[in-house]
Amino acid sequence: KYALDRIEENIAILENIETGERRKISIFNLPQNIHEGTILKKENNTYTIDIQEEEKRRKLIEEKFKKLRGN
Repeated sequence: KYALDRIEENIAILENIETGERRKISIFNLPQNIHEGTILKKENNTYTIDIQEEEKRRKLIEEKFKKLRGN
């Protein structure tokens, strides 16, 4: 699984969630409607959006911010 770190021109910088390894991929090889933080999984050389993992990670981050703010 990969997290979309950023897009520079037509190149997406993806970070492997487990290893931290980064790779550059043309945005034309990725699904439409991607944005920074989108979680992608690669199967059979095709990237798809992993909505469940993205929501899970978003909730984790929200919980961490709440703890930092003391809520």
